[in-house]
Amino acid sequence: MKRIAKIILLPISWLYALVMVLRNKLFDLKILRSSNFNDIITINVGNLNIGGVGKTPHVAYLVQLLQSDYKIAILSRGYKRLTKGFVLANETSSFEDIGDEPLQYKKKFKDCLIAVDEKRVRGIQQIKKIHPPTKVVLLDDAFQHRYINPDINILVTDYTNLYIYDNVLPSGRLREPTCGYKRADIIIVSKCPIVLSPIDRRRIIEEINPKDYQDIYFSYVSYNKLTPFNITAEKYLNLTHDKNSSVILLTGIANSFPLYYYLKNKYKVVEHMRFPDHHAFSENDMETLKTKFSNLIGNNKLIITTEKDLMRLSLPKISSLINDLPVFYIPIEVNFHGDDKKNFDAQITNYVRKNTTN
Repeated sequence: MKRIAKIILLPISWLYALVMVLRNKLFDLKILRSSNFNDIITINVGNLNIGGVGKTPHVAYLVQLLQSDYKIAILSRGYKRLTKGFVLANETSSFEDIGDEPLQYKKKFKDCLIAVDEKRVRGIQQIKKIHPPTKVVLLDDAFQHRYINPDINILVTDYTNLYIYDNVLPSGRLREPTCGYKRADIIIVSKCPIVLSPIDRRRIIEEINPKDYQDIYFSYVSYNKLTPFNITAEKYLNLTHDKNSSVILLTGIANSFPLYYYLKNKYKVVEHMRFPDHHAFSENDMETLKTKFSNLIGNNKLIITTEKDLMRLSLPKISSLINDLPVFYIPIEVNFHGDDKKNFDAQITNYVRKNTTN
């Protein structure tokens, strides 16, 4: 049925692709203007697909790479927030104010300026006004936002779903035709297996066929130790190491299957309670979670979620409903294969060092 639906939707996809090609051509011809910022470095991390490629941990990687030497800001649109315009994150911000991913950055990087604005040019102007020492602005998910011409444009694509094999919306999950990849300076193939063979690496490079000016790197996800979300979870820490434990995986992210299969290899039973990306958890969702937890097989039971989902579970009206449940979250980080880490780090740091104004 899915294949038939994709075929039926193809004419709409062709029309949408034509609109996106014309829009990009208007920017290429400078009829629509892209802004450059000569006194600040802008690095974009984006993709061609709709979510799920791992942009957020790559942005976090860049912060960790640069923050000891430069004042860093992260600018996002703030998807599904309830506010409008420019908003600067603070210690009391919720995902309703700034969105779940910006809130995740704020929790993780206390000294990093986090801001949201649907108009990225205005957002950078506000950042410069509010915090003049800022040297680098990391743009989260602005590959299609062409009103800014970033100094470094990074395109992330999922190892298991390379953009070259996908279709434009709505028959596929691409935001624009694959030719948009030409705007990237760097292509990162994310979520690779921890062991990546040279043959597999060469195959993917040949399939993507990067331009001479593009560098390509391969990254993978590392799962860190389960972390308690509430006091109840702290009492169940011993169960996190028990392979006979039963788990409910609670997710509202674009692609939760890698985490699901990771946990399937660690625990006896894993029941997946899956919601759409950026899902705002409701009181009914929490009641359903309680029921599923009560009915879960065995006495050794845990609830595991992601850092991103945790931002939406942290609203007082939601978190209060699950205070008596052992809820854990699993932090993740990205690493690069082989010499890619050294080469990627050097490419980014050398560019920033050479182009940063005093």
